[in-house]
Amino acid sequence: MITKNTPWSAGRIIISFIALFTMISPYLADWNITHIYNPTWPPHAKFHNAQTMVLGAFLGFLTLYSLWFRKGIDEKQKLKEATLLASLYWLAQLPAILFPGTKLTDPGIYHVRMPVIFGVEFNQLLMNLTVLLPLLALGYYLENKRLNKQI
Repeated sequence: MITKNTPWSAGRIIISFIALFTMISPYLADWNITHIYNPTWPPHAKFHNAQTMVLGAFLGFLTLYSLWFRKGIDEKQKLKEATLLASLYWLAQLPAILFPGTKLTDPGIYHVRMPVIFGVEFNQLLMNLTVLLPLLALGYYLENKRLNKQI
């Protein structure tokens, strides 16, 4: 449970931000005409889209629980568990593009385009590799460093 003694450190805040982003961003990205309301998607594809959104919410919730509320284990173990849980949703996206028939976007649907930054399409895999996973690693590093100073 969060108490007066629970540290609000930079590392915990970063990991918590990633957890909240994992809970919310799938709904922001997919609860629209390009995904769950896409008339060209068969019902089973929508089922798996919904499953993915719910999985993000569950993993984000479990990350926060492990990091802030879990009792009976030491702080380093809580940090390891929370970091692993926070990374799973994003890591699972990396090999997903290797499956037959997969693409990062539905080309041309309602003119939705990914942003282009310095001539490179900024898609979810690039976001994972350049922003989310490095940010999570930074959060782990900072919190682990703080915990090591306490020993």
